[in-house]
Amino acid sequence: MSIVLDIPDILRDRVEAIAKRSNLTPSQVISDALQHGHSLEWQERFLARVDAGRDDADKGNFANDDELARVVGKYRPS
Repeated sequence: MSIVLDIPDILRDRVEAIAKRSNLTPSQVISDALQHGHSLEWQERFLARVDAGRDDADKGNFANDDELARVVGKYRPS
């Protein structure tokens, strides 16, 4: 199915930027927003967090054993 949308240039640019950063097509970005409620703002924040995590990993910043145990314990029933 094909739908043609007229959207402002600023939105088109945001969709295209998200698509490029996430290796998706613009159609997939819009489909995700419609199917899962992931607004463009949400997708941009998600990609920024992914980038920050990659930067931390590149710097060697990883959780230590105590930090991992705390997170695992947080979700384990007591």
